[in-house]
Amino acid sequence: MKKPMILLLFLIALMVATFLVIGKNGPVSSSEEPPDQETPGVEETVEPSPQEILREAVREDWEKGFLILVNKEQGLAEEYVPADLAEIKYYAKDRSPQWRKMRQEAAEAFHALAEKAQEQEMEIVVTTAYRSYDFQSDLYYGYVSSKGQEWADQYSAKPGTSEHQTGLAADCSSPSVGYQLTSAFGETAEGKWLAENAHEFGFIIRYPEGKEEVTGYNYEPWHIRYVGTVSAEQIYTKGITLEEWLDELALEIGEE
Repeated sequence: MKKPMILLLFLIALMVATFLVIGKNGPVSSSEEPPDQETPGVEETVEPSPQEILREAVREDWEKGFLILVNKEQGLAEEYVPADLAEIKYYAKDRSPQWRKMRQEAAEAFHALAEKAQEQEMEIVVTTAYRSYDFQSDLYYGYVSSKGQEWADQYSAKPGTSEHQTGLAADCSSPSVGYQLTSAFGETAEGKWLAENAHEFGFIIRYPEGKEEVTGYNYEPWHIRYVGTVSAEQIYTKGITLEEWLDELALEIGEE
């Protein structure tokens, strides 16, 4: 009898001791995780900011030559010809076939633009796109002879200072104005659609109304210029010109 009694007392003492330990230290959970430990040699990934993403995209377009500035103060060499000119599918059929070309990416973007316009039952075509230095020379001096120097300087570019030589610019029109290049195009359904949607395809209205002092040219609702979708979005949203956008970029880069 003594042995069972001793064993029972021993078990009771063991249970009391266990209870006291648990009460003091709290229950031990099998799911408790060890403290975080850094893995040697592994750095935390930092996501780029929206501004950094924008700058990188603009830098890529700059390297492709899409942001080249050509105006009355800054021109191109007589021998410059883009290496990647491609045929345009949508054009005014009464114009010279040799000027139905743009740089490859710009041409593809224009095709997408024209096809989107077609979905809205509108026809937007190119009248002229790439122009050589020699062709621009003939065109400009022809205007000087027929319309005078002042008119030519407002509506045409001297050879070497035309955006058309870059292969990134195009003059557009529609049957609603007889495929002519006229300010009336800006008041047509096609012209309004182009002004409001060109940026989605990487184009801008290069010579907008009210910016004559900046661009040096009168308003041309028909003249579009490919700059890439990132810069086109910024220029459209801010209501600025290519010159003003490049000034902003130069300022930002200078502050870095």
